Amino acid sequence: MAPMRHVFEVDSCGKSHAGLVRELNEDRYLVKPESGLFVVADGMGGHDAGEVASTSIVEHLQSIGMPSSAPDLRARVEDRVVLANREIRQLSKKNGSTIGSTLAALLAFEGQYACIWAGDSRIYLLRGEILSQLSRDHTEMQELLDRGLLTRDEAASWPRRNVVTRAIGAEDDPPLDIAHGRIGTGDKFLICSDGLTGHVADDEIAAELAAKSPEECCGSLIDLTLSRGGTDNVTVVIVEFREATTQLKPDLWNS
Repeated sequence: MAPMRHVFEVDSCGKSHAGLVRELNEDRYLVKPESGLFVVADGMGGHDAGEVASTSIVEHLQSIGMPSSAPDLRARVEDRVVLANREIRQLSKKNGSTIGSTLAALLAFEGQYACIWAGDSRIYLLRGEILSQLSRDHTEMQELLDRGLLTRDEAASWPRRNVVTRAIGAEDDPPLDIAHGRIGTGDKFLICSDGLTGHVADDEIAAELAAKSPEECCGSLIDLTLSRGGTDNVTVVIVEFREATTQLKPDLWNS
């Protein structure tokens, strides 16, 4: 007898704010629970037309449609990221300037998730009382931390801590990382731009996620960021999975 599908009720929300310093919001987000896709893209700060790059990513992913399987969903996402990357590269050459964007995407299908990312926009999972960062920052600072050349205390004030090493539009082939796993009842995922994590600590994020609904939490995390200066654009997408009902198929992403 074949395993039955794992079904969840999904509650999701996304919000974005330009912050209190920058006039333009270069962040974009996408919430498509019917397709199992949730995205944050942060246009590269300090470059021309960052909002063009983040908009290109979200507009291409908006056409994702209804996937038939986990591999189909991943393929659809990756195909559209390739198209967005190509468009951004063409715009860069036309304008004679560097255009790029981070990408953090959560894919969900039949009780399993996949995270796809490039840059320093993050994906977190709150499971029970434990908050885990599922993505790993593509930054110069993270590389130095990994190599033991920088301490956490030094990193807090390091002048190049926000320099990203991967972005959509920066190379001919999109430099994507992926991680995947199983969804559990009550799991809450947070996708955010670095405008949030620059002001709000992980333990504070965990407390807000645990205590509030996705909509309430999106608002409170942005309000908290703004109360601490809001020096960058800030975008938050939260997805909660409730009421698992049946068994799940193993390793759907590679089937």
